[in-house]
Amino acid sequence: MAITVGIAGITGKFARELASALLKYPDVTIKGYCRDPAKVPETLSSKVQLTKGDAFDTSAIRSFVAACDVVVCCYLGDGKLMVDGQKALIDACAEEGVPRYVASDWSLDYTKLKLGELFPKDPMIHVKAYLDAHDKVKGVHVLVGMFTEVFFSPRFGTFDAASATFKFWGTGEEVWEATTYQNAAEYTAAVCVDKDAVGVKKLVGGRATIREIAESFEKVYGVKLGLESQGSVDELYKHMHELRQKDPQNIFSYMFLFFQYYMINGQTFLGPENDNGKYPQVKPVTWEDYLRSVPKDQLLSAISNVGSV
Repeated sequence: MAITVGIAGITGKFARELASALLKYPDVTIKGYCRDPAKVPETLSSKVQLTKGDAFDTSAIRSFVAACDVVVCCYLGDGKLMVDGQKALIDACAEEGVPRYVASDWSLDYTKLKLGELFPKDPMIHVKAYLDAHDKVKGVHVLVGMFTEVFFSPRFGTFDAASATFKFWGTGEEVWEATTYQNAAEYTAAVCVDKDAVGVKKLVGGRATIREIAESFEKVYGVKLGLESQGSVDELYKHMHELRQKDPQNIFSYMFLFFQYYMINGQTFLGPENDNGKYPQVKPVTWEDYLRSVPKDQLLSAISNVGSV
């Protein structure tokens, strides 16, 4: 069955992964929206109908969403873009008769959070509420845990490659849910093609504890990692709030600690039940699968290669 998918923010990393995944479906037409079409790789631009415009150009947005069966938002930016920019897309979908809208989520289960708890996810809470109240457009929310590539990136602060150590909070028995960018894109593509898919979809690559991930690391690379607890989960909560209170403008000094806290405290877990079984054409990529796919010396930089098409 032919389907037209609109991707807003098509120049982004995840958007390019999604476009690549969608192109594997023979009856899918892709429309893309971005400020600068020249930034879309030629390998994609030749296969996608591009519309130029910014997040608040209502005329261009309506032209972009027209004739789409589903629109996916791949915006990534400040609160105004993530809330008002998405509302502009949703309103255009309503005006042009687009029945489904995939919000820019790909996250842990923020539906279990209150506003202000994990502050970078507040825009998602606002957008979901806006969609829930909409009578013309059905919201779709793809939840994947964290991105596996982020876990190993230097900025996240858990994997210390120099000392071959996992530095973590808690006991090491807390579960981490993660999905690679490519795997999340494959699941999102499957959701787009499934015209009945609405509401929250929990699609997860792997669930494992720090200790289990370390065991997989040793199995794959032959290197035994050190395990170093930074303190209890409660101590993490205290530490991250102290850092934020001390220097709120230095957001990167504490933001990823907030993510770590809500990843492992049990509040935002997607599993163990999920919706993977609804899309058997997509193979979940577990923590160990991911390690087998990336050379050890490329783990730190793997995130920079996301979206290379």
